[in-house]
Amino acid sequence: MTTLGVIGGIGPESTAEYYRLLLAEYRRRNPDGGAPSIIINSIDLKRLLDLVGAGRLDELAQWLTSELERLARAGADFALLASNTPHIVFDQLRSPIPLISIIEATRDHAQQRALHRLGLFGTRFTMRGRFYPDVLAPITIITPNDAEQEFIHDKYLGELVAGVKNPETRDRLLHIIDRLKDDEKIDGLILGGTDLPLILGDESHNGVPILDTTRIHVERAVERLLGSH
Repeated sequence: MTTLGVIGGIGPESTAEYYRLLLAEYRRRNPDGGAPSIIINSIDLKRLLDLVGAGRLDELAQWLTSELERLARAGADFALLASNTPHIVFDQLRSPIPLISIIEATRDHAQQRALHRLGLFGTRFTMRGRFYPDVLAPITIITPNDAEQEFIHDKYLGELVAGVKNPETRDRLLHIIDRLKDDEKIDGLILGGTDLPLILGDESHNGVPILDTTRIHVERAVERLLGSH
């Protein structure tokens, strides 16, 4: 049986959701009562955010590479990073096993849906990073304004990572989607943070498709587990 390795803990709530979705999607596609082989390496979210915030990206890449090596030694055949933010160093990783990129999987999904102008929510590092615009080109990536980015980043790390679901936070996030639709003419929104679907679980809002990167990533991983991709 092929074994999937997961770099998780970044954050813990979304890692638990990854595991739940992996089991559900596997059983949906393979309804024989079996379950996939999965190894989770749960790492320290604070250390990751400290390294990204300090711009110590070479150190981050080295650390993640060492954690991927641990997964390989444990028997994983391929792996994924259960978070968007660490994809800032995805191309620098020297993984001993193949990796499934959440950004590439999202690009393919957006292309299949013929979307051309996508809003992006996530941590500050994701919204201000180049990895989504570079990988998704020629799709245009639209980010919220500075004040909206600060709100999303603060609520992401202050509430969502801890599993807090505040209705007022959800309302403000939906308001930002509406503004991006009206002012920036987005035709879709990327939830570029794996904790965001925990509060924005709808498939669309006011006609704007919402791309759940966690679910998209899981679907690609299960395809690989079943040998169909």
